[in-house]
Amino acid sequence: MAHEQLTQAEVLLEGFLALDTPEGFRAELIEGEIVVTPPPDGDHEDYIGLIVDQMARRARTRMQFSGNKGLKLRSGGGCPKNHAIPDGTFAPLELRLFRGAESWMAPEGVALVVEVTSTKPPADREGKRRCYARGGIPLYLRIDRDDSSVTLFSDPENDDYRQLLTIPYGKPLPLPEPFAFDLETGDFG
Repeated sequence: MAHEQLTQAEVLLEGFLALDTPEGFRAELIEGEIVVTPPPDGDHEDYIGLIVDQMARRARTRMQFSGNKGLKLRSGGGCPKNHAIPDGTFAPLELRLFRGAESWMAPEGVALVVEVTSTKPPADREGKRRCYARGGIPLYLRIDRDDSSVTLFSDPENDDYRQLLTIPYGKPLPLPEPFAFDLETGDFG
């Protein structure tokens, strides 16, 4: 009986999807590399909490938040589809985007993703940036703890975002529609 030959990308994807990571850890497939991260530290979660609080109180459009949503994103080259889990995913509440979604969902309808750098900052700074741009996610907010800065990437095209705005902690960061408010970063430092 003949067996169909699997490509290297298909073997990698199958192996990734079969991973059984320890409780609290998460595995992502970013540009052909499996990235496993431990549970976040308290400061990481504090940043996420500060952002979620401001979004709930100040965003012009009511948002739904997920802190663990797997996104299946286009890849570049011969890699399998990227499988990323942003630290935060926001979508307009009226879409109810997360209801009924599978573990790994397409990014259509996602308004913004958030990453707080942690144990593998290059993945957040480069790989995920390209993944989110390829996925057409309109806004990517990165809190870089090493640089004490916040960067908003916008206007995705192909493998990158065409616009970015970086500010140091303590300065307000203007968020465009559908959020339409200045994100306060004074408590980040």
